[in-house]
Amino acid sequence: MSNSPKITPKNKAFDHTKYRPFEFAPKLENRTWCDKVIDKAPIWASVDLRDGNQALIDPMTIEQKLKFFKLLVAVGFKEIEIGFPSAAQVEFDFTRLLIEGGHVPDDVTLQVLVQAREHLIDRTFEALAGAKKAIVHVYNSTSKVQRDKVYQMSKDEIKAIAVAGAAMLKEKAKQYPDTAWTFEYSPESFSQTETDFAIEVCDAVCEVWQPQNGQGVILNLPATVEASTPNLYADQVEYFCRHLKHRKDVIISLHTHNDRGCAIAAAELGLMAGADRIEGTLLGNGERTGNMDIVTMAMNMYTQGIDPELDLSQISEIAQVVTECTNLPIHPRHAYVGELVFTAFSGSHQDAIKKSLDYNDKHKDTDDHWEVAYLPIDPVHIGRSYQDVVRINSQSGKGGTAYILQRHYGFNLPRWTQIDFAKVVQKQAETLARELKTDELLQIFTDAYLNQETFKLNDYSINNRGGTVTFQGQVATNEQSFEVMGEGNGALSAFVDGLIKATGRQIHITNYAEHAVDKVLQADGETDQTHNAAVAYIQLSIDGVIYSGIGTCSSTVSAMLKGVLSALAQAW
Repeated sequence: MSNSPKITPKNKAFDHTKYRPFEFAPKLENRTWCDKVIDKAPIWASVDLRDGNQALIDPMTIEQKLKFFKLLVAVGFKEIEIGFPSAAQVEFDFTRLLIEGGHVPDDVTLQVLVQAREHLIDRTFEALAGAKKAIVHVYNSTSKVQRDKVYQMSKDEIKAIAVAGAAMLKEKAKQYPDTAWTFEYSPESFSQTETDFAIEVCDAVCEVWQPQNGQGVILNLPATVEASTPNLYADQVEYFCRHLKHRKDVIISLHTHNDRGCAIAAAELGLMAGADRIEGTLLGNGERTGNMDIVTMAMNMYTQGIDPELDLSQISEIAQVVTECTNLPIHPRHAYVGELVFTAFSGSHQDAIKKSLDYNDKHKDTDDHWEVAYLPIDPVHIGRSYQDVVRINSQSGKGGTAYILQRHYGFNLPRWTQIDFAKVVQKQAETLARELKTDELLQIFTDAYLNQETFKLNDYSINNRGGTVTFQGQVATNEQSFEVMGEGNGALSAFVDGLIKATGRQIHITNYAEHAVDKVLQADGETDQTHNAAVAYIQLSIDGVIYSGIGTCSSTVSAMLKGVLSALAQAW
């Protein structure tokens, strides 16, 4: 009986002819943004407490908003949009709490949003009374669809709303001379507005505010609904910057949404196209598919050697506060922040990571730049650890298991032991049909190599006479014990010679490696600290079949002898 999912016939409502290509891109000759590179951080403005908050099923309480505000300050934001104080009493009260409670550092500017309506503007300035400096962000929609279908107004009527709102801000600010005011205007849905008309409206607003005479002005260009590929948005931004009359006197800000999944790319290309400032939210919370994710964009700059001017060094703590305040989960693959973004399950990926890290360790004195296969940044730099970089399941290979044993327990397995142990691990993972935890991997390792109870080496002596080493001792099994007497050019070869004589097996040493460790792993999985510990890796050919063994002890000689018995036990 087939387990294939049942596929129903295509829904007739799924009709692509109801849509048409993006129509608002300007004709841009000799565009320059595509030859630019981002070489410095923009002015960052968080809109988590307004745009992000209004997108939540359960908006934040005042206590949650205060906690989030303090996080934004700690991260390093200097401009924070805290709400829409004319829209609800809780928004008004939160604004007063920040100002009257002394929660706003001198270098942080509060930003609030308001529609271009007189009674809302009055209420907004009332909420901001006593602020040292503030940005009042006024907006009205300019897009064709809003003009034609929502407001049913002409272009001139839409422009008049913007001009009237600008004039009201200018007059109202005169009543609060102790506050340093910056005015911000957004032609809402800029991305779906004819760019020439957006310029016309913004020029008219600037004629009211007179930025050339010293008034701080921000012109914000929102992709309120992302409706095109990021390159077309960049064309809109560059065209706007080229043709705006007061370009040199204003700050150009971008506010992108993620309807097409390209908000970060659009913001990056828009920055290359001439913008100065970026609005967004931590981790991209926002209406519909979300706002531009400032953490990801800032970390993208960080990976290119650019100081993002935000402190993201404890990214897990940031994520924890965001989830506590928004009650939104974080996808395990969310860029830079997700639980699994630094985790490799693939065997080839794990092997490449291990080899890259080993290479870096050996060359750290001559090359300190981060370059590791499959890891765009060092997890340590943002407060993560190497613990979850490699995790083991049935897809994993020798490199992954070796990485964990090396990083967590100090075992630097030679390649031939890696191959042998990987087979053991894969079989166990397939049997359990799930990921293996680190302590489970250690248990498999000890069971395979260190927990052998077939042989026990009793008292022995090793003597060197004229370059010939002799071994004499006793090996016990559960049923019997036998004398081992052999000679060779070293303790290892003498011991193997004695085992050949005692067992009648054909035994040959095919590989051997050893190294010092800080602790000795015992058969029960416990460790003993020591400054003279050793681990020995032995590969033997026993009657033509290859076996690997491992021994640990405070004595190098005892470790190698245990390693031989570990391999012999598998063949016995």
